[in-house]
Amino acid sequence: MSVKQRAAKLLTEVREQVPLVHNITNYVTVNDVANAVLSIGASPIMADDVEEAADITSISQALVINIGTLNKRTIDSMISAGKKANEFGLPVVLDPVGAGASNLRNETTKAIIEQVKISILRGNLSEVSFVAGLDVATKGVDSAEADEENDAVEVAKTVAKRLNCVTAITGAVDIISDGTSVVKIANGHKMLSKVTGTGCMTSALVGAFAGVSKDYLTAAAAGVASMGIAGEMAYEKAGNIGTGSFHIAIIDALSNLDGKTLEEMAKFEEE
Repeated sequence: MSVKQRAAKLLTEVREQVPLVHNITNYVTVNDVANAVLSIGASPIMADDVEEAADITSISQALVINIGTLNKRTIDSMISAGKKANEFGLPVVLDPVGAGASNLRNETTKAIIEQVKISILRGNLSEVSFVAGLDVATKGVDSAEADEENDAVEVAKTVAKRLNCVTAITGAVDIISDGTSVVKIANGHKMLSKVTGTGCMTSALVGAFAGVSKDYLTAAAAGVASMGIAGEMAYEKAGNIGTGSFHIAIIDALSNLDGKTLEEMAKFEEE
């Protein structure tokens, strides 16, 4: 069975099993993240206080850590939740938003990676290049043009091998790797970059798929492809209206996405 076929099957399983996905995410996109998780068929919960983060993780099927609006209050919560996820054998998805842009983000990313076993790392090329140990020119939370010269496949493989995880680099062509196998995904639309939170939503979708399968390569590919396909469907429906309508149409598309459509529309290249 191909990765595409397995991804389609996973979408059906998400809708049937309704995994609880704990998101410690950023306040700019938290509502969109919750709606994306609901739309794909999973159940979101957001608990970022250190007094309950680990407890909530213990009753969840996956943990997604997103450092988008980083503050010192939640760093301990992220690590506490991550350790609890490791203890329970739950998947941990890390989205190192803006890694390379500030010392706090850099040190937090390193601290999480050092103390928590990451299952899937999802970010843009600049962010993942930082994790790979390369010099980066991170532009806020967006991938910097200078970093586009980095070989995304090699960066993904390097991080996957170093952290013993699956790495997903999203961009014009998405790269998913477990250090050996590589899946390239050509879905998506450039308008997705004009709506804040599509990266955060993608990481949460990856968490939803990881919540029903230990096949993290397929889970990452399914989550990334779901957002790409939703972007294409949303553009077709509302792209000519404006970014606000396009934004809502992404959620509509995710809510209507099924395994058959995913398999038909996914543009995968497996290596």
